[in-house]
Amino acid sequence: MTDLNPVRVGICGLGTVGSGTFNVLKRNAEVIAARAGCQIVVEQIGARRDNANCPTGDVDITRDVFAVAENPNIQILVELIGGTTTARELVLRAINNGKHVVTANKALIAQYGNEIFAAAEKRGVSVAFEAAVAGGIPVIKAIREGLAANRIEWLAGIINGTSNFILTEMREKKRPFADVLKEAQALGYAEADPTFDVEGIDASHKLMILASIAFGIPLQFDKVYTEGITRIAPIDVEYAEQLGYRIKSLGIASRVEKGIELRVHPTLIPEKRLIANVNGVMNAVLVKGDAMGPTLYYGPGAGSEPTASSVIADIVDVARTLNADPKHRVPYLAFQQNSLSDVPVLSIDDVVSSYYLRISAHDKPGVLSRVAQILSDLGISIEALIQKEPAPNQDHVPVIILTNRTQERLIDSAIAQIEALDSIDGAVVRIRVESLAG
Repeated sequence: MTDLNPVRVGICGLGTVGSGTFNVLKRNAEVIAARAGCQIVVEQIGARRDNANCPTGDVDITRDVFAVAENPNIQILVELIGGTTTARELVLRAINNGKHVVTANKALIAQYGNEIFAAAEKRGVSVAFEAAVAGGIPVIKAIREGLAANRIEWLAGIINGTSNFILTEMREKKRPFADVLKEAQALGYAEADPTFDVEGIDASHKLMILASIAFGIPLQFDKVYTEGITRIAPIDVEYAEQLGYRIKSLGIASRVEKGIELRVHPTLIPEKRLIANVNGVMNAVLVKGDAMGPTLYYGPGAGSEPTASSVIADIVDVARTLNADPKHRVPYLAFQQNSLSDVPVLSIDDVVSSYYLRISAHDKPGVLSRVAQILSDLGISIEALIQKEPAPNQDHVPVIILTNRTQERLIDSAIAQIEALDSIDGAVVRIRVESLAG
């Protein structure tokens, strides 16, 4: 039996996720009400344009999203307009009017979350954002609540489906980056301007949110090291596979002795790891807790109804606790606001990793020994060294080196010295390597 008093929701944005949210709320109204203990009613929609895939019936639609934030009948505002300018103003106005907020906007939370949470705490309202990371995968709830007993040691995620699709196609079909990107755009996986996806910015937004929840640190997006996949060549994908690895764009957050590592970049992962076999546009997040050990969360990281699944889960959570004392609600970032840590986020120079290096060297005696000496002088040990056959009519040979774990600043110094050798042609290709061992 559900409560006679429905919870009234205003949806702002009727695009891919907004239409999916409305349609699933309507289709599954009975089961959602049974779980929430009350009916969830869409009172008003704020959208600049209609969506042919989303017949809204007699629901009131306004072209002014701020009217939704001002509507006194609405208890929960669902922000699905995207961007950070209008969305920030909309969310803050809704909070100021005493409304709870559900959002799928990772950029908004990563960049302005501290301000938004402070405003929400002052007004005693909830801000929920499960759909901001990994689409339909309930990974925020898993870390924030399911792993609450654990001290999280590290997490690593494939959290951008566009990049994962491109790298999968490059590996399986031996295609160049530019060719696959065009297909991704044609399929709707990548925007006309794909910068946010292929340069790692989208994944960095998501990683910052996950890291804050995992480690209890304030949001500080500007400290995430971000590197895209645009320079990955098919030959590196092929060599990685020959060595027993696969290249994935990973977001990595790790608690180490000196602080927190936050980085997004292409990464060689052993092919036997489950996360190395996450292909296409799918997402996955691997979390290592001290009590639980490693857990993997896998599923669609985008899409209309998968993302709507997470949005509605947040609406249900908020509806259940509408009348609860704010102190008894789950904290926004898993930890109580006054318990957030000031542990530093490390510079990429201080990060420790293993490395894949591809060098184009003159095919003559003594070159490899000079390269090995440079690495040795810096205390960098070599795990594997492979010299490939030169291409026809070429006097340069590709040399592949896998190093053991070392500090980033040392590998930077080594690369600079190697590139300065007369016997080396062009830039050294460097890709980080992670074992992700449980």
